[in-house]
Amino acid sequence: MKVAAVPAAPAPVPGAPLDRDFFSRDAVEVARDLVGCELIHEGVGGTIVETEAYREDDPASHSSRGPRGRAAVMFGPPGRLYVYRSYGMHWCVNLVCEPEGRGAAVLIRALEPTRGLDAMRARRGDGRPLAAGPGRLTQALAIDGTHNGRSAVGPDAVVALAGRGETPPLVSGPRIGISVAREVPWRFGHAGSPHLSRPFPPGDAP
Repeated sequence: MKVAAVPAAPAPVPGAPLDRDFFSRDAVEVARDLVGCELIHEGVGGTIVETEAYREDDPASHSSRGPRGRAAVMFGPPGRLYVYRSYGMHWCVNLVCEPEGRGAAVLIRALEPTRGLDAMRARRGDGRPLAAGPGRLTQALAIDGTHNGRSAVGPDAVVALAGRGETPPLVSGPRIGISVAREVPWRFGHAGSPHLSRPFPPGDAP
């Protein structure tokens, strides 16, 4: 799979809000760089520990058939939320990437919970994993279809996204829960994190 070059953006200042330029880059780069960043919704959230990239030239992507139906959001301005229902059961939150007109996004698969843990437990239930998995994550953070298409950057942002401090040790490997392009290693994670949705296979590399 190939895609036209996307202008590089400067690395975000640790702790500073992520901006539209950060998301105007290749989705694979954004997916890698989001690991270690912070995602907060209404005071609840934590550190991103796992992501997956999806691009327009990717047969596993909702955007592979063009800007139709739910995938239309993926072709909009970078830095917006793409929220969809998976298998009719749970919501998944993505961040739209690359310049407007290209269909790309990064799925947020897991967080290390750091803020609003009581709210997360109330939403998820005591003793249950809080944000290890895209459906658990959205339930814990109270993100649903009403957030689809809303901005994640700038003054109208409905979530807070902040740049990471030190770069965590990264690992990459095949994506999860897809039926095509399974071999593409566009799933990225914080190596060894106990908050991953699923461990990476031995031998996976950054």
